[in-house]
Amino acid sequence: MSLSPYFRSPFTDLTGSLISHQWYGRCADMELKVLDCLEAYGVDKGRRKCEDLIADFQECAGRKIRDKRVIEMREERERQCKDGERTKENSYIPVKTHGY
Repeated sequence: MSLSPYFRSPFTDLTGSLISHQWYGRCADMELKVLDCLEAYGVDKGRRKCEDLIADFQECAGRKIRDKRVIEMREERERQCKDGERTKENSYIPVKTHGY
């Protein structure tokens, strides 16, 4: 995770704000917490002190653990269909409508 460029210039100061999660909203608060923590401790010491926040932010942004869990659930559902524990028609739980 790169939070600051290795080479700073006026160009990197102008374009640095273009690559952030503040526009998307899903990870905006988490990104601010990480940056506040890194600002409090400095980048070098902050990488050790803020390790949990950084890992949570990376999961929020990348969704690797969530995607892996979804794949495992899909594979389990397919295994259950092959073993006869479920039928193909009953492989997904039907969505309940709220009468809208």
